[in-house]
Amino acid sequence: MLLQAWGFCSVFAQSASEGLRLLSECNIDLVILDLVMPEMDGIQFLSQTRELFSHIPFIVLSAHGSVDAIVASIKQGATDFIAKPFNSSDLSASITKSLNAGNTAGPATGLSSGTYSFQQIVSRSPKMCSVLQMAEQVVSYPQTTVALYGESGVGKEVLARAIHAGSGKADHRFVAVNCAGIPATLLESELFGHVRGAFTGADKDREGMFGLARQGTILLDEIGDMPLELQVKLLRVIEDRSYLPVGSNRSVKANFRIIVATHHDLRHLVQQGRFRSDLFHRVNAFPITIPPLRERKEEIPLLVNKFLGYLRKEMGKPLPGISKRGMDVMLGYDWPGNIRELKNSLERAAIMVDNELIGPSHLAFLNAGHPVGRGERRKLRLSGGNDQPFELHITLEPDEFSLQAIINKALHITLTRCNNNKSLAAQLLKTDRRVFYRTK
Repeated sequence: MLLQAWGFCSVFAQSASEGLRLLSECNIDLVILDLVMPEMDGIQFLSQTRELFSHIPFIVLSAHGSVDAIVASIKQGATDFIAKPFNSSDLSASITKSLNAGNTAGPATGLSSGTYSFQQIVSRSPKMCSVLQMAEQVVSYPQTTVALYGESGVGKEVLARAIHAGSGKADHRFVAVNCAGIPATLLESELFGHVRGAFTGADKDREGMFGLARQGTILLDEIGDMPLELQVKLLRVIEDRSYLPVGSNRSVKANFRIIVATHHDLRHLVQQGRFRSDLFHRVNAFPITIPPLRERKEEIPLLVNKFLGYLRKEMGKPLPGISKRGMDVMLGYDWPGNIRELKNSLERAAIMVDNELIGPSHLAFLNAGHPVGRGERRKLRLSGGNDQPFELHITLEPDEFSLQAIINKALHITLTRCNNNKSLAAQLLKTDRRVFYRTK
């Protein structure tokens, strides 16, 4: 739990043989080892692994901290020995010292410690650890186009930025372009730039996104929505590593890494004729699929702690944390909006609380679909503008349950559903919008 909280991607071995297998199959940067284990003890394990994995630092963490055990561990190649019960700061210092001594940089070798490094990606999911290992493997090959697949909000751009940082390009620009957010008529000029006189209104040369990404990384987000006519030109960029600004006959070298991302199944788009098959094979050189949050719920407690830490600084509020029942609500929800929805939900809840734990009542808008703990759930059905049923799920603890509390929650949830449009929310509830200013 500590390692995950510190941002490391950890794999676990329950026996010496499993540990040997993981060392052989995974790109391990550091091993924390106990002395008492099934099959063989820690000293024997060190003896067998010292020659094969001499570049990996080993920290022995054991309750058997006799002088003989410490001496034997160091002789067999252990970097450090920490006795249980241990102090977390001692372990953290030992890890830092051991990694520096081994000329590594933690779980993602060579990465900076910036905001978007791999160390900042919270994970304890085996699926996500596999994703991070694949991403780490490709950082040293900037000519390889990386394709990131996953639902909206899973963290495709965060992973793309981590790959950028790991490529040693952190001092150069990371440029993200939303191919679905720019009109097709403007996208070509936005990407390639243009020269003076290329079209009406082009009164001077203008550098495009490709030019801004020089020596850095460009992320083509939602590549599946790129117009077909522009896909041909992108194919040439990837194949020839050069491009032509609009209206120019002089090619410009494309000296940047290309990462594409999409929530679409590109193979399916190819079958529909909406995506070029030749471009698909080019951009799909190194595909990485990020699993949705509902398939890695073991990460939710870590993400909650991480985001609450950010919110404390941003809001200047103490935010003591989340209650067990509140965490149960979050673990029971499927998060269709993934990590982005989780972060936004915590922000809403943080606004509602005042120096108290976030509980089920502060997360009622999630509509988890089942009562939590002793809290009681009440359903209210309201008519929408087109006579569509509008169902609210309200969760309140017994000591909070009152008519005013129900009214307050109904107002809050309806306002949230209406994207904070008070006029629309008031219309749905058949009341005056001023009621939202009187609620306490």
